[in-house]
Amino acid sequence: MWRQKFTESDLDLLARVVRAEAQGEPYDGQVAVAAVILNRVNHPEFPNTIPGVVYEPLAFSVVANGEVNKPPDESAIQAAHCALNGLDPSGGALYFYNPAKTSSAWIRSRAVIKRIGDHIFAS
Repeated sequence: MWRQKFTESDLDLLARVVRAEAQGEPYDGQVAVAAVILNRVNHPEFPNTIPGVVYEPLAFSVVANGEVNKPPDESAIQAAHCALNGLDPSGGALYFYNPAKTSSAWIRSRAVIKRIGDHIFAS
C-alpha cells in the first residue's frame, strides 16, 4: 500500500494538517485531505515524506499562517489513521481547494475528481 512506514510524528503532523485544513468538513472530506498528502508522498513529483510534502514551500496555507501548529482534534486523528490504513475518498487526488477561499487560476485549472463538503479534489 504505502512505500514506507509512518511514525507517530508523521501521524501527528498529518492529523494537524487535517484539523487545520478540514475542521468542520464532513468526515470523508477530512480523510480525503489526509489521503491527498499521502498520494503526494507516493507520487514522484512530490517529496517522499509527510513532513516533506507538508512543509514544501507554498504547498499549504496552514503552514504559512501557523494553523498547522495547533493540536489535532479526535476527528482529525481518526481521519489520519483511516488514510494511513488505505482509505482514499479523494479518488487519488493530488490537490484540494475550497473554491470560496482561493482565486488561484492554476489550482482551478486542475482536473476535478470530486467535491466533498466545501473542498474540490483534483488531479
